[in-house]
Amino acid sequence: MSGGFLVTGGSGFIGSNLVRLLLGRFPDAEVWNLDLLTYAGSGRNLDDLRDHPRYRFVQEDVCGLAGFAPDDARLGGAGFRCVFHLAAESHVDRSTVEAVDFVRTNVLGTQAVADWVRRGGARRLVHVSTDEVYGSLGPRGKFRETTPLAPSSPYAASKAAADLLVLAAVRTHGPAGLDAVVTRCSNNYGPFQFPEKLVPLMLTNALAGEPLPVYGDGLQVRDWIHVEDHCLGLLAAFGKGRAGEVYNLGGASERENLAVVKAILAATGRPEVLVRFVEDRPGHDRRYAIDASKARRELGWRPLRRFERGLRETIGWYRTHEAWWRAIRSSGGFRAYYRAMYERRIREGTPGGAA
Repeated sequence: MSGGFLVTGGSGFIGSNLVRLLLGRFPDAEVWNLDLLTYAGSGRNLDDLRDHPRYRFVQEDVCGLAGFAPDDARLGGAGFRCVFHLAAESHVDRSTVEAVDFVRTNVLGTQAVADWVRRGGARRLVHVSTDEVYGSLGPRGKFRETTPLAPSSPYAASKAAADLLVLAAVRTHGPAGLDAVVTRCSNNYGPFQFPEKLVPLMLTNALAGEPLPVYGDGLQVRDWIHVEDHCLGLLAAFGKGRAGEVYNLGGASERENLAVVKAILAATGRPEVLVRFVEDRPGHDRRYAIDASKARRELGWRPLRRFERGLRETIGWYRTHEAWWRAIRSSGGFRAYYRAMYERRIREGTPGGAA
């Protein structure tokens, strides 16, 4: 059986960082990337790997794996050591407007991946999920793997359904039938993140001198983790995770959204008056916090970057990759989304502070 790896959604934010990490950590393995290249999965994210001797790209809908044989020549003709399943519709705001695509990709796509792995496509499946499946926390406590699932958005509900399908398949068929683990991670940030998410949206707006739309009072709390720390957690789950188990991966860096926005403004030399408090998102969870003690104990994993260092490095990356994010922001799809989600709210919003 092949010693290679398959990453679904490998042209996306987390996926492209994982592809690079796998190529570096496993110098004798091929790394295959299956991605449909929708709005968030840009081929430009991996342009520098186009001629890499061990990188392979297949443009395909993840649901299409249902029609692939385990030894399909389109995927190298041999089983993989592991499939890292990251292909997903992941933007919460979009899910509150149109949820059908989220159900199709996140639920049906995950079932297609699990079935393909079970038929012999790979030895192991690492299904990558989110802490949003747990819903919202109060001012105290943290999410544990045993926390009941209580998703607040169509996106989170679709990911919770996908998690349950994978875990149910392990119980139904046994680890020998489907060797799979589930990871649930807190908010990621870092290079190549599509500029709809909080950090890259606020950062690119600040660099462009545009208003920064902040939902509600901006005091929602998130646990932030650098994408490279997350990817190291995925490798640890592949290497040491127990079949049928869930592992929470968090950065131990709780921050209010407004504090993150103000840190970005300070680092870019922009005034706080650029902040616009806008109407809150429907079903907006108030607080997330991850208890990652199980991952530390069983996987030997912990985050390496403090948030301040990671944010500083991320800001530096976006400064030196202006052509990358400006091309995305100038696209018709992004502009249509931005107008629909923010422009009216920005005009009606409340300025966030003095210069």
